[in-house]
Amino acid sequence: MKKTFPTTGMHCANCADNLTKSIQKVVVSGVLTIILITGSMLKILPHQIAFVLTAVVMGYSGKEFFVNAWKGLKSLTANMDTLIALGTGSAFIYSTIVTFFPQVFPTKQPVYFETAAAIVTLIILGRYLEAKAKGKASEAIKKLLNLQAKKAIVLRNGKQIEINISEVKSGDQLVIKPGAKIPVDGLVIKGQSYIDEALVTGESKPVKKQTNDKVIGSTINKQGLLIMQATAVGDQTMLAQIVKLVEKAQASQAPIQKLADKVSAIFVPAVILIAITAFLIWFYIFNLPFTASLVIGITILIVSCPCALGLATPISIMVGTGRGAKSGILIKDAAKLQIAGKVKAIVFDKTGTLTQGNFKVTDIYQADVAPILDKKEILRLAASLEQSSEHPIAEAMVTASKLKKLKLKNPKNFSIIEGKGIKGQVNGKKLLLGTQRLMEENKVIRCATLDSQVQQLKNQGKTIAYLSINGRSVGAIALEDSPKKQAQQVVKKLQDHHLQVIMITGDNQQTGEAIAKRLGIKKVLAQVLPQDKAAEIKKLKEKYEVVAMVGDGVNDAPALAEAHIGIAMATGTDVAIEAGDITLLRGDIILIDKAITLSKKTMTNIKQNLFWAFGYNSLLIPIAAGVLKPVNVSISPIFASAAMAFSSLSVILNALRLKKAKL
Repeated sequence: MKKTFPTTGMHCANCADNLTKSIQKVVVSGVLTIILITGSMLKILPHQIAFVLTAVVMGYSGKEFFVNAWKGLKSLTANMDTLIALGTGSAFIYSTIVTFFPQVFPTKQPVYFETAAAIVTLIILGRYLEAKAKGKASEAIKKLLNLQAKKAIVLRNGKQIEINISEVKSGDQLVIKPGAKIPVDGLVIKGQSYIDEALVTGESKPVKKQTNDKVIGSTINKQGLLIMQATAVGDQTMLAQIVKLVEKAQASQAPIQKLADKVSAIFVPAVILIAITAFLIWFYIFNLPFTASLVIGITILIVSCPCALGLATPISIMVGTGRGAKSGILIKDAAKLQIAGKVKAIVFDKTGTLTQGNFKVTDIYQADVAPILDKKEILRLAASLEQSSEHPIAEAMVTASKLKKLKLKNPKNFSIIEGKGIKGQVNGKKLLLGTQRLMEENKVIRCATLDSQVQQLKNQGKTIAYLSINGRSVGAIALEDSPKKQAQQVVKKLQDHHLQVIMITGDNQQTGEAIAKRLGIKKVLAQVLPQDKAAEIKKLKEKYEVVAMVGDGVNDAPALAEAHIGIAMATGTDVAIEAGDITLLRGDIILIDKAITLSKKTMTNIKQNLFWAFGYNSLLIPIAAGVLKPVNVSISPIFASAAMAFSSLSVILNALRLKKAKL
């Protein structure tokens, strides 16, 4: 039997298991370290016993440091664990020699077993806190997983049967009672209700659903009884896709992470060299005792461990992408999150993005030359042809014909002319319906009176569909698609951020400019066919540093792919996650501004983390090396390990601030 989220569930189980093991290590090493420190202070713990206790701490709790350091050594690379292994290993080996081979040294020497144990304890405590913080950063995924329904009521042979969600198959008819979770994605086939989609799409208000409306699995039925048909189950559901995308984004690397990686690759060998040099200088030049010189070298290794540097970028990416998912903004990977804040120009597809995408027939005009048809006949012929199309304009014409109770005929030889219109035969007449450009390309005989009548409608921003019969213009139908409520507000916000806002449309220049003027957009690319949008984006990329394209995620896929950042508008279960770099889970374009703001705030957070990580090492390495020793200021290895843990924790806490950032 197939589990719904096998990969993600296993991932979360592993996380919990790792956290349990980490806390066990912290407890064991913590108890033994307290015994070691207490025994050392009171001078009641024999060195041989201290050796055994420290060996347990090193072997059980600190094993991973030495294993990872050894792997790095075999591949001729050095990492953070290399510094920890060298520092604690040096203290342990030195103390072991003092304990069991005291004759090696001319005088009695102190041991540092408790120091080695304390360093390991503090570091694994820091890493436990890091792991726990990463768990908090992944709360978006956990919340999504918790949304999933466990059971479903399926109709089988007229009876309602409760089954596990993993048994639901595509095509099953499901009963959704008021207050119940919708088990999987599907279509309403009976009933109506309001659905709470807040935790999946971020939409705060319940959404009305009725027959033929799409519903999303794991959302909540607030009121009426619904019968739905399952269309996507298991890992094909919208929720599963969201979880996969968020996990993928959180595991990806932003370009800025390469800076930290490059620094670490140089930094670790450099620190080892500094530690050795400091030891030699203090021992041979300043005649400091061997033990004191060794402690300085160990302290440098511990204090310089770049854990905070390694955490600086990924922890912010995890929190940032999780924050986006909670707001209905799905970001494909960290690189796109970084670049989104650098957008200089943003191109909007008009229909369904800036406008509602719900056309309405507003005016019908007829030509004043033969064959003269009345307005109802023009609409009837146009709707007869359009009933074979799924375009929003087609839907508007068919709806208008139904309101007037017109009888439609089935067209013959029907075909779509991409971006221009349609053609076919009705009652033996050759019909052509579409743009002015389509009429011109087919050398349709125009009607001057008709052209004059529709001119004013173009200036109002209405879309005009011309109808011709047997090569002669007979009428025109005007349709209106209202701008989205927040479109003007979003355009202004983006322009206030100094972004060039551009609208791209298949409409003629006049219609496009009329809509753009209402929204405050100054630049319009009109009469652009769907297949030509990508070429237009390519031209804009030569002019602007970073270009974003906003479209419906299906028809605009080539243009979304061509842009530096493709932002796909997704509605209901038609989530075109693969089409865009950023997918907005509802048709609310205010999320575009929020996505750009999230990018900027995440990058600011990363830079703050990197500044702290670099600053911490830059400040403490010289002090650990003893530059302030002449004024009696120095750092002990235990303090160094505590400071390192605090550095990592501060980076984590700073990143977690993104969870409450205002977008």
